[in-house]
Amino acid sequence: MITQRNIVLAIVLTFITCGIYGIFWFISMTDDVGKLNGDYTFTGVKNFLLILVTCGIWGFIWAYQVGKQLAEAQRKRGLTVTDNSTLYVVLTIFGLGIVTYALVQSDVNRLA
Repeated sequence: MITQRNIVLAIVLTFITCGIYGIFWFISMTDDVGKLNGDYTFTGVKNFLLILVTCGIWGFIWAYQVGKQLAEAQRKRGLTVTDNSTLYVVLTIFGLGIVTYALVQSDVNRLA
């Protein structure tokens, strides 16, 4: 079961909790993307730990991979494929990771 989340509420909670909710949101959202695509190896905990171990570098790889995973999920459902992986990486490079989260969550909500 994929949970549709209110994006504005998630952003507000991330700021109020000084990023703690953002970690939960990241892990849950990544798990949802893996489920939508049928790739159960694409998990939130694994990606979060890789981000920690690589001092944030894996975040750029995650941004690219999540875009590809969402595009594949759209293709499998017969929808118009929008591959935003490059956009996600660029936003993450410029420190706008929360915008990436919001865009990914928007795609997840559409597919759920």
